[in-house]
Amino acid sequence: MILTSSMTGIASPDPLQHAFKVKSAPHAGRSGSRPIKVDEQLWQQWWQTETTADKRALYIHIPFCRKRCSFCNFFENGAKPERISHYMEVLCQQLTLASQTKLAQSQPFDTVYVGGGTPTDITAEEIAKLGQAIQRFPLADNAEVTLEGRLNGFDDAKFNNALDNGFNRFSFGVQSFDTAVRKAAGRFDDKETLLKRLQQLSQHPSASIVIDLIFGLPGQTMDIWQQDIQAAIDCGAHGVDLYQLIGLAGNRIDKASEKGKVLGTETSEFQADSQTRASMYAYGANALESQQWQRLSSCHWRRDDRERSVYNSLAKSGIEILPFGAGGGGSIHGHGMMNARDLSEWHQAQVVTEDAELSSQTRLPAQVPGMALSPNPSAAFDAIFKRGLDSGTLSFDGMETDVVIHLQPLFEAWQQNGLATIDDTCLKLTLAGRFWNVNMQTGLFEYLAKNPMNAEAQLAS
Repeated sequence: MILTSSMTGIASPDPLQHAFKVKSAPHAGRSGSRPIKVDEQLWQQWWQTETTADKRALYIHIPFCRKRCSFCNFFENGAKPERISHYMEVLCQQLTLASQTKLAQSQPFDTVYVGGGTPTDITAEEIAKLGQAIQRFPLADNAEVTLEGRLNGFDDAKFNNALDNGFNRFSFGVQSFDTAVRKAAGRFDDKETLLKRLQQLSQHPSASIVIDLIFGLPGQTMDIWQQDIQAAIDCGAHGVDLYQLIGLAGNRIDKASEKGKVLGTETSEFQADSQTRASMYAYGANALESQQWQRLSSCHWRRDDRERSVYNSLAKSGIEILPFGAGGGGSIHGHGMMNARDLSEWHQAQVVTEDAELSSQTRLPAQVPGMALSPNPSAAFDAIFKRGLDSGTLSFDGMETDVVIHLQPLFEAWQQNGLATIDDTCLKLTLAGRFWNVNMQTGLFEYLAKNPMNAEAQLAS
């Protein structure tokens, strides 16, 4: 039996701060997939075949931003109105074509997520048209339909058009309420403006208003973070995500660091180390839960049950997610899909020769440049662990007894290192375990790779 510290963490008087050295990635996973070539015949077959998935989602990508934030390495295209308008027109056409296919119509969609980029940078009229295109798909009763973006520029016309055309959840990247930290990060608006707008939006009787906060931003001290948490509680938002700043290569913070600089505020170059970020997470989790906020995952809490976080929860379960737009990712019939980001290539793929014998009812959405992967044979098995560890409770009911026995040495090591507790029915993460849950997921997949078991034993009961 092979056990390493990268799997188990290390013994420490303070596992929250020292169980692992650092969190180096936002997600964990392993893949038994390989790139495949999707020819025109296979592409047509996919869209003309009914799904076998029980749960489904749509992911729609809007790859435009007015400004590049210091922590982001995903900036794709500047938000020029004419460029956005052309993109949205073609995107809605593609959504309409897709919605009419046998694949789309064969099973309702439980959730829709419009991400980016900054989707709220599109106009009110474009939000309405996008919502109408989404409504052409068969949606489950009470389906969650999320529009992601920023508060700056999200006026009442955009909010009302979104509500009138099926959107019922709004996720805003606040990151920090502190005006100086926000300025250093490349964000718009000051604290007072954000609080006022969030309090207005949160008065809606049914829409879910969710905000993201990042801990570990340059210039963001523990005192500022504590004020950020209090502002999140006071602003009226129905849900909040607490994300640790991850030093992804290519962002402005990373490039400044390579030159020995810190993109701090005008008065502070403070940059939280891993131990301070752990303390920030603990403070945020404890503060929210002391105010009776319910934890839905290791990084997401809700004030009341209107916030469900359906997309984020189901996406960790390996569901089918049909992707649309340049840079959109998902899966079709178990095949992982990632559309290429290049906007000109995406538009070129939409240029379809008109055929007089081919009606719009039988046309398929364009096949755009990107990567397709073969089905991952361990996807359903791995999803059990990703979903369980992310939620904080890994139930043994969904696993064969042999699997639990095989993993017992790892589980016991986690318990010894203060990351989890075990009983006969489940493994529960401690506060430290929830902070390090991505490292633990990565460690579990490393454990399975170095201590393989029979493939048939890996099937969920």
